[in-house]
Amino acid sequence: MSARHVVAIDQGTTSTRCIVFDQQGRFVSVAQREHRQWFPQPGWVEHDAAEIWANVTKVVPAALAKAGIGPGDVAALGIANQRETAVLWDRRTGRPQGRAITWQDTRVAPLLPELARRVDDPTLRERCGLPLSTYATAPRLTWLLRESPDLRRRAATGDVLFGTMETWLVWNLTGGVSGGVHVTDVTNASRTMLMDLRTLDWDDGLGDAFEVPRAMLPQVRPSATVHGRATQVLPGVVIGAAIGDQQAALFGQACFAPGEAKCTYGTGAFLLLNTGSEPVVSTHGLASTVAFQADGEPATYALEGSIAMTGSLVQWFRDSLAMVRTAPEIETLARTVEDNGGCFIVPAFSGLFAPHWRPEARGGISRLTSHLTRGHLARAVLEATAWQTVDVVEAMNADAGLALTALRVDGGMTSNLLLMQTVSNLLDVPVERPMVHETVSLGAAYAAGLTVGLWPDLAVLRRHWHCGARWAPDMAPAQRELERRGWRTALAQTLTSAEPTPPSTGPPAP
Repeated sequence: MSARHVVAIDQGTTSTRCIVFDQQGRFVSVAQREHRQWFPQPGWVEHDAAEIWANVTKVVPAALAKAGIGPGDVAALGIANQRETAVLWDRRTGRPQGRAITWQDTRVAPLLPELARRVDDPTLRERCGLPLSTYATAPRLTWLLRESPDLRRRAATGDVLFGTMETWLVWNLTGGVSGGVHVTDVTNASRTMLMDLRTLDWDDGLGDAFEVPRAMLPQVRPSATVHGRATQVLPGVVIGAAIGDQQAALFGQACFAPGEAKCTYGTGAFLLLNTGSEPVVSTHGLASTVAFQADGEPATYALEGSIAMTGSLVQWFRDSLAMVRTAPEIETLARTVEDNGGCFIVPAFSGLFAPHWRPEARGGISRLTSHLTRGHLARAVLEATAWQTVDVVEAMNADAGLALTALRVDGGMTSNLLLMQTVSNLLDVPVERPMVHETVSLGAAYAAGLTVGLWPDLAVLRRHWHCGARWAPDMAPAQRELERRGWRTALAQTLTSAEPTPPSTGPPAP
């Protein structure tokens, strides 16, 4: 094979990036463009799918130009994308039918009680692995089609198409109105609440419950397979992978075996645990999802837990309390003391997510004394992220019957060395950060290169993973248990003081 590069498009919530990797999985070049966020009403969050497609047509050539290569040097293209965001477009004109409704949008909340009467939570969890909530795609489609009888009529005939962002991009890359391929992959389909986790195809019963015509749905395919050949932007290049962003990070971290896990630390945190070839129905507040599937191979599944406030808690400490001037300064401040001084912060600013699911809970600071300084509070802020990670990992271990032996990490917060050491100490397992930080794009590139034979198997990709930093636990068991009791007490105080409203129906998406 003469082409020795793989191109990855990372279509994210705030921007679209294109990254070029070489055959050793090394970063070569990047180009990026942000897109506008639309907030037409409280709780509504939208994107312009046409703007995102236009950005793709700009960032891909820019990244290739920086790398000094052309389409002929590219072995395959892989796409990773923000999950759950719903795009509708006209098959004949290619025009989006209104703006895309993003995964953050909560306008469908009033529909949930009615939908819950149509399909109960145990049935949903067993079939699609997800609880009923505002974050999955299906309720958005219910809302959109109810809002417009004309849209519903055209959707029923297949003249209006649905897709998440990777579907929209593949359709345009492969010709759009002139023969564009209408497909999705199993990871994105598993986030819609419309796909059966075991058959890996659309579930007609769920489609009926959410009033979604099958004619508008894309064909479900493996993550790593030939989805088509580009006729635009990268003419002639095979589109060898499509995969949701958090699953792409799991793949990019080479978490190919059951029991291997990664956590992406950003504004929030998303932890995925590989559970092997069978889906695990969670009884501890997690989501079951498809992790990835290669062409001709069985699917690999994962448990996913999401944490609402990690990096955003540091931002609050910086902006609202003015304790530090920049986010990185919190580590320096936290190191001015040896411990948290007995103080714990439970960051339930808008409820607690996995595994507790208490939207009515509100944050608290426990054990305040005159002894406490800014340094102690800084420690408590960082430890809140670590303890929330522990809560999710313990739920995963209980659901999967697996004991986590190491955690691979990525995301902006991993530059905080004290936080990473704290996570390792409280989990009592090593924490590892890879040499290549762009794990989402790398996962999409790996999957695409695997499809076209640039890399022969997962074993080769595993050898490409190199540890950039590693933290081993160095906390005494007795101290860990003492700290655990403090966190549990603070957490219990937060939960018992919350207003008595029904528990949340489920987690948000990344």
